[in-house]
Amino acid sequence: MTQAYTTDTGHGSSGSERTGSRARRLFRGWHGPGIWRRGIFLAAFALLITGALAFHSEVPNTVGNLGSLLETFLPWLGLFVPLLLVAALLRRSATALIALAALAAVWLNMFGGLVGGKSDSKGDLTVATHNVNAENADPRGTAANVVDSGADVVALEELTGEALPTYRKALGGTYKYHSVQGTVGVWSKYPLNDVRPVDIKLGWTRALRGTVQTPKGDVAVYVAHLPSVRVKFNAGFTAGQRDGSAAALGNAIAGESLDKVVLLGDLNGTMNDRSLAPVTAQMRSTQGASGDGFGFSWPAGFPMARIDQIMVRGVEPVASWSMPATGSDHLPLAASVEL
Repeated sequence: MTQAYTTDTGHGSSGSERTGSRARRLFRGWHGPGIWRRGIFLAAFALLITGALAFHSEVPNTVGNLGSLLETFLPWLGLFVPLLLVAALLRRSATALIALAALAAVWLNMFGGLVGGKSDSKGDLTVATHNVNAENADPRGTAANVVDSGADVVALEELTGEALPTYRKALGGTYKYHSVQGTVGVWSKYPLNDVRPVDIKLGWTRALRGTVQTPKGDVAVYVAHLPSVRVKFNAGFTAGQRDGSAAALGNAIAGESLDKVVLLGDLNGTMNDRSLAPVTAQMRSTQGASGDGFGFSWPAGFPMARIDQIMVRGVEPVASWSMPATGSDHLPLAASVEL
């Protein structure tokens, strides 16, 4: 009896010691002044990223358009949060954790609203836009995907002379009215009038404006494809031509006489990019107002930025989403608005 009692007590004591040992190992080093001295470099790096987020508009564009390049991929700075969290825990640094909390708070304040879905019920008008890619090998399938969106108005960019007949035929059964100006086009279930090119200072037509006569009133629809940007080691973020076109497009929209305005297109820039301010300052992003997630549209294989946009003025966005990939290197986008 005595031996059994002693053995049972010994097992219980050993288990308690092991549990206590694990706890001590887990919290070892999380006391004393060392937790504040360690991880100073991690804390400084976290504060640097926080500053880049909070004051991105202060990063100059004078050298290689660095500010615009940062703003194009700004949401991705949030990836530093889990990485720095692991590093701070390994270093057992309270200083790094506090700096990381500041970074997480700023990121959530800027982009937390995009993490969840905000889409409401369907509105009065559904629109879609798609850069179909001049090298698209499947224009028929691409057009079918766009039709499946159920959009009342569709904008296509980067149309070529070879593919245009295919798009006209594939879309013609659903959209009775359409107009193509240069390399951009608009298809509508409702009557179109006053369609004309918009000069965005390129020397050829990559933007148009038309009036869609909906049952709830006229809506001015703009379709635009701003010049591409490039990242070069010797020149940085080359966006000068795009920036000039954005200013011209902004001037055209500012002079629009109709109250209800919708802009569809590939702007080769995000809503955070200050160089698109001539446009973004006077319009709302449907994705930002009512979208599901970030709505990244490019590149289609692994979307990293929303450079295709649907923006509105004088109407209320109720839903905005990205559609499945087509034969293009961009994803198509759609949005529903109340007039």
